[in-house]
Amino acid sequence: MDVAQFEQHRVALTGHCYRMLGSAVDSDDAVQETMIRAWRAFARFEGRSSVRTWLYRIATNVCLDALASRKRRARPFEGVGPGSVGDPLVERPASHWLEPIPDSQVLPEHDPAAQTLRRESVRLAFIAALQHLPPKQRAVLLLTQVLGWSAAEVADCLQTSVAAVNSALQRARSTMRTVDTGVGAEPLTGEQEALLERYVTAFECYDVDGLTSLMCEDATLSMPPYTMWLQGPQVIGQWLRGRGIGCKGSRLVPTRANGLPAFGQYRQGPPGEPHRPWSLIVLELRGPRILAWNAFLDTERLFVRFGLPPEL
Repeated sequence: MDVAQFEQHRVALTGHCYRMLGSAVDSDDAVQETMIRAWRAFARFEGRSSVRTWLYRIATNVCLDALASRKRRARPFEGVGPGSVGDPLVERPASHWLEPIPDSQVLPEHDPAAQTLRRESVRLAFIAALQHLPPKQRAVLLLTQVLGWSAAEVADCLQTSVAAVNSALQRARSTMRTVDTGVGAEPLTGEQEALLERYVTAFECYDVDGLTSLMCEDATLSMPPYTMWLQGPQVIGQWLRGRGIGCKGSRLVPTRANGLPAFGQYRQGPPGEPHRPWSLIVLELRGPRILAWNAFLDTERLFVRFGLPPEL
């Protein structure tokens, strides 16, 4: 078995593990463990399925093993109401939060027919909703709805019955209808492309009125690792003019995360100094407006992962 035959599946496997775990770092570890287990067991591979399907079986069980000892990852606005601009900034460890991931690491370019489904299945709201499912329900939903496996194939993978798979799928769908409150991840319309251009211009000019005019009435601003989140253009505008004023003079570098438009934000340093990384911004859009402004502040890890420069 040539290692390249395993490696050609790495991006797809990373996407699967990311959906299961909600963490880019953890998905890397899970895929590496999958490759090691597959390499060691290949002599016993009987060829009853494709290598791709066999790898997914291993990856699913690697993720289930990992989830047995981990709490679910969350977003700041899950389970708590919006804050106010004067609230203290309480920080939670990185392992508590859902992490963004570059499109290039989870969306195989060689499978354009599946791009829409794959993009939809890595959007932040969907990944966050998945974390509310018990691990086996999560696996059942992903194997059937994203990978298109039959109930019999899933039952064989999870060593359970077809009836148990169908029951788990029904419960998972019911939960997802309740907790997945985000918008889709369809290709951007021309109107949305223009919205992003206005967003960049307004941010780099620090035109707060211009920024808030682009938002839905129920728009949110969150800043993991902080627990505080804000809702509504007026409150977000107050934050930007007050405690967030350090973002004035920032520059943005476009990228893609979770099937969504994203930007590396670089804050202005002292005179003569370069702009330094401040946040990875991931925007969720509802029509021609911004629904969620997610600013992930763990730039030390995220900017390297997204291939963003260390300074401007």
